[in-house]
Order: sequence, then structure tokens, then C-alpha cells
Amino acid sequence: MTDTTAGTGATRREIALPGTLLGVGLGGFVDGILLHQVLQWHHMLTSTNTDNIGVRYYPADTVPGLRMNTLWDGFFHVFCWLAVLVGLSLLHARVTHSRGRVWGSRMLWGWILFGWGLFNLVEGIMDHHILGIHHVRTDAYQTWWDIGFLLLGVLLMVAGWLLQRGGPTVDLCRDTPRTTTATP
Repeated sequence: MTDTTAGTGATRREIALPGTLLGVGLGGFVDGILLHQVLQWHHMLTSTNTDNIGVRYYPADTVPGLRMNTLWDGFFHVFCWLAVLVGLSLLHARVTHSRGRVWGSRMLWGWILFGWGLFNLVEGIMDHHILGIHHVRTDAYQTWWDIGFLLLGVLLMVAGWLLQRGGPTVDLCRDTPRTTTATP
């Protein structure tokens, strides 16, 4: 018989870090691809004319400004890629520790949503509010866009936390009964 009850605290912690890192990286990719590239609402340094740390202004509507913003968007994507790579590596290590262990998709996706929300909170607080190097959208509703980004982060974290709590874990090697045959 296979145990599909909710995971223990130790099992839950084993998936928390890899899932969260995957969420941070994937959430960053959603931000970078959707907001930076597809919608072109902002780039990494598009609000440095009003930032809080004195970075030179790189307007996205000039070739030199766009080149510098694209470079920093690239650094941002490298960070996202590394977060996904480390998350996958940790996930692989957790799975190969017991080759029969699998996590219910609720638990893994819950931690991924949690990580995406964490990304939104950290990136939003640091880049939009503390550093001021860019905002979600620079228009008359700039503050509301930035607050909405933070609220989305909180909602994703809460939804992810609730989702992962009910996720089952199964160790197919340990929980499955084995039959042995006698040797003559």
C-alpha cells in the first residue's frame, strides 16, 4: 500500500528550498519576458532619472540607453537562470537521495508559487521602492502599479503556502510492499 498522506515536516522542508528557488527564477522570467520584453513597460534602469541611489540615467528611447538597459536586463535574466538551475539541482539531489520519493504536484507547485511571490516582494521592495531604479509602469498610476506588484507577490505567497500544505509525499521504495522469493 502506498502512503499518500500529507508530508511530514522534514519531507516538506526537503522540497521547500528547491521549489522556492524555482519559483524565484520562473517568477523573474515572467517579469523579464512579459514586462521588460513583450510589453516593454520598463527595463532594469529606466527610472534612474528619479532613483534613490544616483545611478546615471539610461532612457530606453535612445540607442545607448536601450543598450545599457538591455545589458542589465541580461544580468537579471542570468540571475533568474541561475536560480532555476540551482533549484533544479537541489530538486534532483532530493529525488535521487531516495529514488522512489516523489512529491505531489500540489506541494512542488505550492512552493514554486511561494517563490514567485517572494521574488515579487523582494524585487518590488528593492528595485521599485528602496533603489527606485525602475517601476512596473511609469505613468500617472506608477505607485499603484508598484503596490499591485507587491500585493500580487503576497497573494502568490499565501496561495503557494496553502497549496503546498495539503500536498502528499510518497516514497515508492519505502512505502510499497516488497515480495521476496526464496532461493532453492
